[in-house]
Amino acid sequence: MTLHPALDALIAALLVGAAFFALVGSIGLVKLGDFMKRLHGPTKASTLGVGGVLIASILYFTVAGNAPFLHELLITGFVFLTAPIGAHLMAHAAMRFDATAEPPPAPGQKPERSDAG
Repeated sequence: MTLHPALDALIAALLVGAAFFALVGSIGLVKLGDFMKRLHGPTKASTLGVGGVLIASILYFTVAGNAPFLHELLITGFVFLTAPIGAHLMAHAAMRFDATAEPPPAPGQKPERSDAG
């Protein structure tokens, strides 16, 4: 079965974008310095990468009509729900394990001193 060229281009663009985000997430995991910075790579960019692949799969199987897309839709929902929750729990555990681990201040905000007395 051949798809419409515009749909082919859309699915290909989604897959290329997803691969780019997955690559950026992997590089961020390797290159960034401490745990708090390193946590953003797999939870943000890689989630977009997996989401792009799943959305492309939903589009393809919806048009091709070979299989229901309910599985991909459920996987997408679970990935988008569990990745931020998992990152939050890992950051919380890291802050409990190491009392000096603090999230970086927001841009334009002065860092607070925790040893003020």
